[in-house]
Amino acid sequence: MKDLPDRRLLLVHAHPDDESINNGATMALYAAAGAQVTLVTCTLGEEGEVIPPDLAHLAPDREDRLGAHRVGELAAAMKELGVTDHRFLGGPGRFRDSGMMGLEQNHREGAFWNTDPDDAAHYLVGVIRSVRPQVLVTYDPNGGYGHPDHIQAHRVAMRAAELAADPAFRHDLGEAHTIAKIYWNRVPRSVAEEGFARLRAAGGADFPGIAALDDIPGVVDDSEITTAIDATAYAEKKAAAMRAHATQIAVDGPFFALSNDLGQPIFATEYYQLVQGESGAPPGAREHDLFAGVQV
Repeated sequence: MKDLPDRRLLLVHAHPDDESINNGATMALYAAAGAQVTLVTCTLGEEGEVIPPDLAHLAPDREDRLGAHRVGELAAAMKELGVTDHRFLGGPGRFRDSGMMGLEQNHREGAFWNTDPDDAAHYLVGVIRSVRPQVLVTYDPNGGYGHPDHIQAHRVAMRAAELAADPAFRHDLGEAHTIAKIYWNRVPRSVAEEGFARLRAAGGADFPGIAALDDIPGVVDDSEITTAIDATAYAEKKAAAMRAHATQIAVDGPFFALSNDLGQPIFATEYYQLVQGESGAPPGAREHDLFAGVQV
């Protein structure tokens, strides 16, 4: 087995920009600390809406060149975060963005949602067995907010973790590896409420409206949060990574908006729910390190 850094973190996301919104500060913190941070993005985000008018021609209902453009945005975002290992599941364009739930795009040939999770998972098994992460971060079973690609990313990540640990599965993909800890992205309700209070106090920043609490993916009761990563020292790196996704995100100080132009807070402390593996915190306490309790 080749030499690997002591700490290895794998994140699985649906589209370019999801990683920066959900985990940008966490990724920057661990990358700066010398951990191996690997991002796997499942689609190119071809079906996204385009915010800047001068790039509207890239949209799927026009030139349909948004995916290729977002590859460059992702690379720029990862440079801001200091992450050098970022990959697309099965290679760029292997799976296409499925669009929002209930659309015709869900059922197109090659759409990520229209793929058997087992067929997609083996691509991720190869990554897991090569990188050998101790920690995996992905979405909850609802994908945070019900987007089909987010739900599918959850299914593929969880299935790949299971298959990668099975020594009888696909010897050609490498030696079996068990991921010690699996986390789902979360936001505690109290933190979301406080963030919107800040946004209202700022007059909504420069956005014409303010999003609803339900627009934030993964909001849950505070009691479900097992882990809080205070990466406030990397808040500007996260904001810079989000700005790099210019077709999808408009950033205004500590706030941002998607194509709906509704302001949301940017969180520099990021929150997680440990769903597999042993907590490294005392009973009843939150972890403050994704690798807490991991043998390195």
